[in-house]
Amino acid sequence: MVYDVSIIGSGPAGLSAAIYAKRANLSAIVIEKEYEGTGQIAESSRVDNYLGMPGISGYDLGETFREHAVKLEVEFLEQEVTRIQKEESGQFQMTFSDSSVIESKTVIYAAGASPRRADIPGEKEYVGKGVSYCAICDGSFYRGKKVAVLGGGDTALDDAGYLAGLAEQVYVIHRRKEFRGAAATVEKLREKENVTFVLEHQVKEITGEAKVTGVALEDGTAIDVDGVFVAFGSVPQTALVKDLVELDPAGYVKADETGETSLAGLYVAGDVRTKKLRQVVTAVSDGANAATAVAEYLK
Repeated sequence: MVYDVSIIGSGPAGLSAAIYAKRANLSAIVIEKEYEGTGQIAESSRVDNYLGMPGISGYDLGETFREHAVKLEVEFLEQEVTRIQKEESGQFQMTFSDSSVIESKTVIYAAGASPRRADIPGEKEYVGKGVSYCAICDGSFYRGKKVAVLGGGDTALDDAGYLAGLAEQVYVIHRRKEFRGAAATVEKLREKENVTFVLEHQVKEITGEAKVTGVALEDGTAIDVDGVFVAFGSVPQTALVKDLVELDPAGYVKADETGETSLAGLYVAGDVRTKKLRQVVTAVSDGANAATAVAEYLK
């Protein structure tokens, strides 16, 4: 069987694409490498910014998305794609880790991006309990509290600026004296009374009990905080398509809101795409747009 569309990734973008593909009467298959996976959203202890579902856990939100797709009889395949190839016929062939293959007329690539980790003691233990990788997602939980932002690039500086409007105190901890991020942003942060720069220092450990209570620096200094935002940026999962489509300098796939890439028939959706805001709501929107674009392409 040749599917109308193969959707790689079962996070919010992929599941949204699947729902819209089914509603457009397309034969679609969702390929996921994790058993009944729903993407990174499952790691969030609480999601407060998805319309109509305030306070829902990321796991429950992901399961709700998946149940919707299952009710529409979306086909799922638990496999890891190791190669995507466009054939002379114009169709796509997906090769899996067990050497099996399937073919489809189009592909929606929704493999997402992963946050860069700090890889320090306490980080894994307190994810969802004070450690976060997304200031826009979780910043509101720290209104009037003290937080630390780790990093010196644009992600860290932008997160610090956002959090300064919510938190009582923001500590920007960076291992160097100079920042990689925009100098103009640094100057704006220096003007804020509740932002403190802790430069030429590294966090040795994130400390806490039931939740985060502070960070320990390598020189023995301890800073009391209620939350730690690891802001080292993200790693787009684009290895499979880097030789097929055009990427931006950061490694994300260049595509507008239709998800159309530089290779006809291959679309992207979600965090893997070049864009400013990477949230559940934008991933869902991307999936809908990509599936709609696929339907028009196939006509």
